[in-house]
Amino acid sequence: MLVIPARIVWAGYVLVLVLAALLLCTSLASPLELGLLDVQQRMQLRYAPQPVHKDVVIVGIDEASLQQFAEPFALWHGHIGTFLRGMALAKASVVGLDVVLPSRSFDSVLPGSDAQLLGGLVAVRHQVPVVLGVSADAAGRPLPIHAPFVTLAGAGSTGSLLLTADADHVVRRFNERMGADGQQIPSLTGQMLRKIHPSAVLQPGLINYALGGYPRYIPLQQVNQWVEVGDVAQLAQTFAGKPVLLGSVLPFEDRQVQPVNLAEWEQGNSGNVPGVLVHAQILRSLLNGGLLVQADALWVVVVALACSLLWFLQLRVQAVVALVVVLPVLLLGASSLLLQQRLYLPVAVPLLVGLLALGGRWLVTALSEMAERRRLRAAFAGYVSPPVMQEILAHRLGAELGGELHHVCMLFADIRGFTTLSETLAPHAVITLLNRYFEEVNQAIHDQGGTISCFMGDGIMAIFGAPQTMDKPSIAAFAAARAMLEALQRLNVKLQTEGRAPLAIGIGLHVGEAIVGHLGSQARHDYSAIGDAVNVASRIEGLTKELGYPLLCSQAVVDEVAQAPLFTHLGPQAIKGHTPVQVWGWKPGIYR
Repeated sequence: MLVIPARIVWAGYVLVLVLAALLLCTSLASPLELGLLDVQQRMQLRYAPQPVHKDVVIVGIDEASLQQFAEPFALWHGHIGTFLRGMALAKASVVGLDVVLPSRSFDSVLPGSDAQLLGGLVAVRHQVPVVLGVSADAAGRPLPIHAPFVTLAGAGSTGSLLLTADADHVVRRFNERMGADGQQIPSLTGQMLRKIHPSAVLQPGLINYALGGYPRYIPLQQVNQWVEVGDVAQLAQTFAGKPVLLGSVLPFEDRQVQPVNLAEWEQGNSGNVPGVLVHAQILRSLLNGGLLVQADALWVVVVALACSLLWFLQLRVQAVVALVVVLPVLLLGASSLLLQQRLYLPVAVPLLVGLLALGGRWLVTALSEMAERRRLRAAFAGYVSPPVMQEILAHRLGAELGGELHHVCMLFADIRGFTTLSETLAPHAVITLLNRYFEEVNQAIHDQGGTISCFMGDGIMAIFGAPQTMDKPSIAAFAAARAMLEALQRLNVKLQTEGRAPLAIGIGLHVGEAIVGHLGSQARHDYSAIGDAVNVASRIEGLTKELGYPLLCSQAVVDEVAQAPLFTHLGPQAIKGHTPVQVWGWKPGIYR
């Protein structure tokens, strides 16, 4: 594993902390925070809705009610009065009107209409508490309600219909402190709760949209029909002891944006739902354990700091990708479990901090590894063969001593008569000539994936099949040997134009098993091979001058290359310290 300097690690962590502080102290993460909360509530409502012990009944003014009641809504006093008489008969626990009652009398338009509504209020007054909804004008000032209606409803029987929306216009919160300087403005649902529990103290909080499942409504015209036919049993069964909200469920009237689509009966609705559903969900929350409470900001800081420690994990890209998937699942899962306990822990900032830590550390590691590769290439490109360098850079070739058994083809090459040639040249001229020779033939070996193990004076030892495994290393070794001889011909042309004697080389190939790895001591070692395959290849190369062929191969090489017509069979040859070996020869330009 690459070791990154401590100063870089700590500097990066400080940057993560600065970004975390920026996210914690600003609203940059708010859109993500609210979006995650919405997703959590939608998932819980659909797949794991929380049970309610006391539910709210919604009576809806829908299209069927409009068709049943022909008058304009402003003249519906009689229908609302009938509804109130029905609530008195049913003995509901409290009734809330999410409708805007007029500020004046309409008796001049429809004589007796006021009396019908007042009659309903009288009938219900001593049986069921009623809360009248109060709307507001564009400036937020409450709109008045015709005084007799308010008087008959009784003290504390009006509540604001205004709802608190977030910056994205979505209603997620309940808060009665909507007046100037945080002045409390009693709400419709708050007043309904106080009618049931007079000592209730309401604190701001988040509406629990995962509570109670998807609500349904009963059409107003259906309720009034039960009243008119005197079906008290049906009324009692439906409303007895329950809070009741009357409001519009019409498609284009009194709509509010919710994080979930409670109006499941409306196909294709994306959350713009009847306002009465929002009031109902607020009352559901207040009656069943209370609103969602947001965790103290200190806990968000603690979780964010814990996530920031992911910076110190130096991981491979696969592990980083896995954590990028697992981290949101863990955080959202924990937050969702807390939501079930009515505690909301925002996780967007910790999630962003964790992802920044993971991504940032991976980026620093990747850049450091790139720099390390460049450094290694610059430092060792001239000392190790490209295949070895690739294995080092890919962290597949360790620096420890030892080796592994590989199926390899060994190549040995030597310049013929080099000792005599070096005696006629100055030392620097010998080095120059060798370097020109090596430059030509080395590339031929590397092009075929061979690894140059070492240079032995004017000799070369190369390995095919390690460290990068080859199915038939003899094919690559034979191709490299031919390319070496062709490169030598090009070099000889240059030497002859310079008035120098041409060079001749001998190459020996043998394939077999060998131990390949780091050989030597901890202080100095080479990537090399040992074994019978190495010894035989060296001995075959020694036969090239005697047999008059620049390239000699063992029977095993010819069998693996599987192109016997390219070679000349030279019979069994005795080699030092080994039983005779079947040897085959190859010359450039003859067997093409």
